[in-house]
Amino acid sequence: MRRIQLSGIIIIVGVAFFLAASGCSKSDSGGTSGSSTPGAATQASATDNSQIKLAGIVFQEDQFFRLVLLGMRHAATEAGVQFIEGNSDNKPDKEVELINTYSIRGVNAIIISPVSQSGSVQALKTAHEKGISIIINNTPLNADFYQAYIECSSEDLGQQTGKAAVAYIQKTLGGNAKIGIVAFKSQVPEQSNARVNGFKSQVTQLPGVQVVSEQDAWLPEMAVKTVGDMLTANPDINVVYAANEGGTTGAVLAVKNAGKAGKVAVFGTDCSQQLLDMLGAPDNILQAITSQRPVEVGEQSVAAAIKAVKGEPVDKTTVVKGILLSREDSAGVATFSQQFKQWTSQGSP
Repeated sequence: MRRIQLSGIIIIVGVAFFLAASGCSKSDSGGTSGSSTPGAATQASATDNSQIKLAGIVFQEDQFFRLVLLGMRHAATEAGVQFIEGNSDNKPDKEVELINTYSIRGVNAIIISPVSQSGSVQALKTAHEKGISIIINNTPLNADFYQAYIECSSEDLGQQTGKAAVAYIQKTLGGNAKIGIVAFKSQVPEQSNARVNGFKSQVTQLPGVQVVSEQDAWLPEMAVKTVGDMLTANPDINVVYAANEGGTTGAVLAVKNAGKAGKVAVFGTDCSQQLLDMLGAPDNILQAITSQRPVEVGEQSVAAAIKAVKGEPVDKTTVVKGILLSREDSAGVATFSQQFKQWTSQGSP
């Protein structure tokens, strides 16, 4: 398992997110595949960036999407393009309203995290047919008319955390573990399954590992109760994996409430300042998390939109790999935590 080194964090902080106007290089982002060149109808009438108008739509008011918007704003400002933004609040009808509104306002491109892989298709297709470039991020779309898709690979997030768990199980538990999993399948099944399956693909390679319980709990208060009940019903669980930020936070609190600090280790996904603090807490519960890179997702989405509007070739898919943050790399966690505080302060409403 490749651990985050201090120099790697500095590169990510100093170059990937804030010094590069168009985001990270392809090699740092985990590669791209395919390309798409929009037709004449999607191109701006002028090459002057100041004439380009972009709209960004997210579907939730949380830390992740605030940082996606931060990346979009930063890239738009650096490029000198116009940028307007909206939040669908995870409501399909509001998403359609925003798409229609921005279409009427004459935007050249819509950058969107769709509410639904299928349900969001028609409104976006209609906008595309009006000559608006469509850039997707975070949630894939069951269609092929969009110009680019920027994603933090959910499978990669699970795999990186899984590799960290394998190292812990081998070193601390003698290769044997009973694992409980908290996911968010009933909320966003595609992402949840990809993360959980990515995690399982690593830990189940150990013959002494068994997944004994798997339930949904994506908010902290939900996970506190779910994991607490899980530990009561399965007292031999010694590892818990949570597939998102809220689940990870709640899992740590549940282990602490159950008096099993030092007996049950938690591995998680996503990032918050609370989780970063938990990685350094003396209770030794949270062992590792794999964080997404939302600022870069926002920056690369804007960069792709500008290319699409200008009629330049655009990579059809860009995969931005996650960052493993481990208790064993305290220096790396401290450096990332300092930068994370700067991002969140800039990304606050």
